[in-house]
Amino acid sequence: MKKQFEVIKKDVVYNGFYQMEKYYLRHTLFNGGWSNEMSRELFRRTNCVAVLLYDPDTDKVVLIEQFRIGAAANNSERAWLVEIVAGAIDEGETPEQVAHRESKEEAGCDILELTLINRFYTTPGGSSEQISLFYGRVNSTQIGGIHGLDHEDEDILVYAVPFEEAYQMLEDGGIESGIPIIALQWLALHRDGLRKG
Repeated sequence: MKKQFEVIKKDVVYNGFYQMEKYYLRHTLFNGGWSNEMSRELFRRTNCVAVLLYDPDTDKVVLIEQFRIGAAANNSERAWLVEIVAGAIDEGETPEQVAHRESKEEAGCDILELTLINRFYTTPGGSSEQISLFYGRVNSTQIGGIHGLDHEDEDILVYAVPFEEAYQMLEDGGIESGIPIIALQWLALHRDGLRKG
């Protein structure tokens, strides 16, 4: 079977900080032939970068905490999420440049070594966002405080915790955002090798 799709029509439903598009399309079927025409809404945003900041010398993970409207809409008591550094790729930037920029802006730290973990879609059923997830080796001894950019209304609490504590937060449901869950699970698999160095 040759996999094909055809966009019959596309409308921009909303154009603001983000963009919402409505597609009218059809695609080939696994059993042969074509689907009926269907409509799908797409949340359009630029691709993003996330960085797992980890210090293998102290075995500490850098975590950030900030208010998230998506979490607030579901549960006002859990509106602040524990995450890792992340940000959008601006026009003309490489994912690697964004990793360094966001680490400085959101956590106040410099990356000593940067390695791509993987690229993946967060919610491909309705969003175009693709994440480039990196491991960033850092010195965690001076990590902490409140960071972020005032003009982006960022209020980000930054702290470094031992890996075991971070992983226990994941196990106990204290980390609810998908990207840090993936990052910490990757670290659990590769931690020994990173510490041997």
